[in-house]
Amino acid sequence: MCGIVGYIGPQDPVEILVEGLRRLEYRGYDSAGVAVVDENGDLSIRRAEGKLRDLEKVLAGNPLTGKYGVGHTRWATHGRPSEENAHPHRDCSGRLVVIHNGIIENYIELKHELAAQGHEFVTETDTEIVAHAIEQEMRDSGNDLSEAMRRVLPRLRGIYALVAMSVDDPETIVAARQGPPLVVGIGKDEYFVASDIPAILSHTKDMIFMEDGELVVLRREGPKFLSPDGSEIEKTPERIPWDPIMAEKGGYKHFMLKEIHEQPRAVRDTLLGRVSLESGQILMEEEMGFSDEQLRSIERMCIVACGTSWHAGQVGKFLVERLSGVPVEVDYASEFRYRHPLVDEKTLPVYISQSGETADTLAALREAKSKGAACLGICNVTGSMLTREAAGTIYTHAGPEIGVASTKAFTSQLTALVLMAIRLGQARGTLAEDQVRDIVKHLYHIPAQMEHYLADESQIIEIAKEFHDRHNFLYLGRGVNYPIALEGALKLKEISYIHAEGYPAGEMKHGPIALIDEKMPVVAITPHDKVFEKMLSNIEEVRARSGVVIAVTDQPNKDLEAKADAVIQVPQTHELLSPLLMVLPLQLLAYHIALLLGCDVDQPRNLAKSVTVE
Repeated sequence: MCGIVGYIGPQDPVEILVEGLRRLEYRGYDSAGVAVVDENGDLSIRRAEGKLRDLEKVLAGNPLTGKYGVGHTRWATHGRPSEENAHPHRDCSGRLVVIHNGIIENYIELKHELAAQGHEFVTETDTEIVAHAIEQEMRDSGNDLSEAMRRVLPRLRGIYALVAMSVDDPETIVAARQGPPLVVGIGKDEYFVASDIPAILSHTKDMIFMEDGELVVLRREGPKFLSPDGSEIEKTPERIPWDPIMAEKGGYKHFMLKEIHEQPRAVRDTLLGRVSLESGQILMEEEMGFSDEQLRSIERMCIVACGTSWHAGQVGKFLVERLSGVPVEVDYASEFRYRHPLVDEKTLPVYISQSGETADTLAALREAKSKGAACLGICNVTGSMLTREAAGTIYTHAGPEIGVASTKAFTSQLTALVLMAIRLGQARGTLAEDQVRDIVKHLYHIPAQMEHYLADESQIIEIAKEFHDRHNFLYLGRGVNYPIALEGALKLKEISYIHAEGYPAGEMKHGPIALIDEKMPVVAITPHDKVFEKMLSNIEEVRARSGVVIAVTDQPNKDLEAKADAVIQVPQTHELLSPLLMVLPLQLLAYHIALLLGCDVDQPRNLAKSVTVE
């Protein structure tokens, strides 16, 4: 989850490294550092505890110049946040540095082994052990940096994205991947390595995605990719379609707010070219990688994801079962592989991940593949590990999402799941043409409806002002909108640190009702669907216990207005598509409450954008 950047080329490396780290600050935030090698071959490091701005202050007071270098923002796993534990880490000679994303599980064992050889350690981190191990290998064998790293890697247990440089192997940066992502950027006479695309997108759109087990050696003549046995690998760059400007705030106060307002565009782009408005046919057979015959042979589906993507999967369960008749289970990726899941060739596992690099989701994917299942991915990042390992991928076209709390990625995932469910229903003959046309017609209106709703946030701001001082919230929903209650609660606690829980409204009487009093707002998701009357009854139960009700609905209703303390109305759409609109005010409510509380909206404490470690 840490941010990694490396650069070799004609430009000032410090400027490029700091700029790249700024674009990766959402991945790690408790400390940061850079290391560069200068014209004289001397290695210098600057580090700071805290935000990137703290490192920039250090650099302003004690500048660095150099020819090439590496940079890092840290999300602590081993060792408390401190300047001492910040990356880059030196070996004992001070001539080699390493930066790292991941966890070395056997670092204590290696530390004892190296200490017995005379190594002394100054940090609490697992990363420092890697620097010492590589230095020892270079000293013992006389090998260059890349060969020394290649020989050390088999001794490491765990997951890692490692980048190293040594003054004893000048003009060289070496990187290796086993788990967390690494991407290599190919510029004009300059080369980059980073843990995510936005770090280097302003310099090049030509990227090479590293596979697990691979190493890359960056020199001024270009990159060389190596397999674990040291043989050279030919790799071809991919052209990334994102515009660098898409990764900037674009005038909004926070990335999260910008990304909330980008949802109409993200949904529209995810639909583009995938649906025939004339016939209603979903045009994704080649992209999904499954023929109609294969889809007809499926007996069950399991949707596997983490966090917000898991909530999207819960909506997907309703969609798939309703439109195709295929039974669906939804699993947390972190639990899936440890419960010995019953998966075979008649199961379709679907894995949802914004980044395509979530460690738990990838492990769950490999578990299903080992049991003979062909897997489908839903992902936002071209070339990510998920997209390379799945049999087929439905790409969401949200563009880069920088805010840690997911918004546009979520609604893009919902859009992709709608398309997948319709495609499955068409292949299996469970959907009539008029049903498909009705859903598709409403689906194509969603972006405009989103734009209309998002044009005025004044009501949400007033509600946020009234309730931002509360310590607990309860979110209730039924049917396809029960997962939206979960998502609304998650958004609030992620960025405002207010305790919030989402529940199916029918479960309120089985526990949560005991918590309701005049101090607890209850957010009730109340579209005019077949369970509308049931939701009114739940609201009545809240009111009978002096609870405060904030209702989200899709058309005026006097009974609802009489029972609720505040009513938020979104545009009306097809019942199965209502989550795409119901979630909007919940995102905005969380954002404005967090803003009033002075929270760091884009980088909430203890969270990182891509969870690439278990």
